[in-house]
Amino acid sequence: MKLINIGYGNLVAEDRIVAVVSPESAPIKRIIADAKERHTLIDATYGRRTKAVIITDSEHVILCALVPEKVAKRGGEDHQEEPAEEEELSHSES
Repeated sequence: MKLINIGYGNLVAEDRIVAVVSPESAPIKRIIADAKERHTLIDATYGRRTKAVIITDSEHVILCALVPEKVAKRGGEDHQEEPAEEEELSHSES
């Protein structure tokens, strides 16, 4: 089972994904509202703006802060790890 990193340490099984779509259209907003009512909505945005909606074969709906293209690109990669953020180096003055 291959896992896709959807940001902030959250992973989704690639073989369970049916679609990755933008949240802007009215039909997708209805899907999100229906999933919330059915208690199958998973918010993986950590309070950030939803940029992609992942729909799974189990009818779970996952909100993601990454754009759909980035999620798709990560699905095509061989590794599941998100690159570590670069730490700022402080230069000491002599």
